[in-house]
Amino acid sequence: MSRLWNRLSLRARLLLPMAAMAVGALLLGGLALQTFSPEQFKDENTQGARSAQLVADALNAALAAANNPRETLDAFAGALRLPAPIAFVPPGTEGQRTSSYIYHGNVPAWFTALLQIPELGSTHPITIRTTHVGDIVFRPDLSAEILEKWVGFLALAASSIALMLVAGLSAYLTAGTALRPLEQLGAGLTRMRSGVYDSAIPLAGPPEISKSCAEANELAATLKRLSRDNRDLLRKLVAVQDDERRDLARELHDEMGPLLFAIRANATALSDPEAEDPPEPGSPVYGILSAAEALQQANRRVLEGLSPIYVAELGLTASVQALLRDAQSQAPDLYVISRIDHRLNELDGLLSQTSYRVIQEGVTNVLRHAQASTMSVAATINGDQIQIEISDDGIGLPPDLTFGRGLTGMHERVRALDGKLRLLREGGLTMVRCGLPLDHLIVR
Repeated sequence: MSRLWNRLSLRARLLLPMAAMAVGALLLGGLALQTFSPEQFKDENTQGARSAQLVADALNAALAAANNPRETLDAFAGALRLPAPIAFVPPGTEGQRTSSYIYHGNVPAWFTALLQIPELGSTHPITIRTTHVGDIVFRPDLSAEILEKWVGFLALAASSIALMLVAGLSAYLTAGTALRPLEQLGAGLTRMRSGVYDSAIPLAGPPEISKSCAEANELAATLKRLSRDNRDLLRKLVAVQDDERRDLARELHDEMGPLLFAIRANATALSDPEAEDPPEPGSPVYGILSAAEALQQANRRVLEGLSPIYVAELGLTASVQALLRDAQSQAPDLYVISRIDHRLNELDGLLSQTSYRVIQEGVTNVLRHAQASTMSVAATINGDQIQIEISDDGIGLPPDLTFGRGLTGMHERVRALDGKLRLLREGGLTMVRCGLPLDHLIVR
């Protein structure tokens, strides 16, 4: 029962008790009629029963004193006939009476039965000398009394229904004035949970609800300020990380590059200067040159991971195309589809670096983990957002997926720019979707 009650709406919870009270009022009214009506009928018809007794006594006295009692009886019987309340009934006709009262009306039978009308009639014998010649019968006419109680019951029912309707309408309107602000408050809290803090909740409804709406608006303002401060801090952290990576990349380039070149030059000098062919595999010089070349390639990969110079020099579009060509060279069997918006070259440095990092991490994950045959990369500007999507037809996401360093760093970069990043599986494709807003950023 409690579960059913908990499922009811506020309006239903207000209306049901009112309906129960109206039904209860009708039941109590019926019970009162059933309890008090029998005594009322008896009290109201006591005088009639006494009158019938007096008439019988007077008739018996008149018949006893009359010279011709039969003529006197016939004259009296002609004056008192059924269905009058007091009547003379000759012998042998008592069975014609079907009830102890007279009723002419259209009141429903169930209501008459509810009244529990008691035995109200009475019979008084009439005799001439010792011979029984008939009875004076008292049968009260209850038509007016039953109709009066029926009208009273209808008035009670009508007033109960009217009060229930008025109270129900009042409860419905009152609940509406409270529910609408509550719905607006719930919608506002849902927007806050989604990170939207600019839409103020209207201050409406009763004072208690209006106060809650005002406090929710203050909470939204506080969350907006904290979110802005958090994004600013994340941007600063990302900017510091990029600066550190750029400085480290510069040091690696300036220090490692000349050293690797010197190693290759010295190794070449150690070889036979008169030999026209390159050093033979397995020779010390060949080993040094191979190690130096491997170090140069590893150094280029590290430099590219620390600070992609293509973005600053070639622009984001060309940098992404170069990234995809490198991926194609690493996985020749992978079919790559790309759709890169040329307007991406107009973005500022921080947004351009973040977009490149998202695409780079997505492509790297496809090459390392997806085992895919097709990869699609799309980066476009749609309205006030940059939309990036990397999809593949590989093995999909593991059920216990946890963000590694790459995905965590990518997610932090996107959050720093107030963007959204999602990993999902749709239509047999694994997708990385990223949205970055342009309204917070500077376009060159």
